[in-house]
Amino acid sequence: MARKPGSKSEYVLFDVIYDDGSQRSNRRVPKDILGGIDGDKPARAIIEAQDREIAERSGRPMSAIKAVRRSS
Repeated sequence: MARKPGSKSEYVLFDVIYDDGSQRSNRRVPKDILGGIDGDKPARAIIEAQDREIAERSGRPMSAIKAVRRSS
């Protein structure tokens, strides 16, 4: 019987909590920038860049990020 291919996702999902108490779940960050000495720290910079782009398109400023953690 043939084996099913493994699920090798190119992204890691993160939950983002903002200063105003709101939360966004399942924000995608490329897997290849994570790990190493910095661990998940580069994810915050990627998510902040995504927020800036969303704010530009929507015309509404985003709240500051309070915490970023991997989705469970």
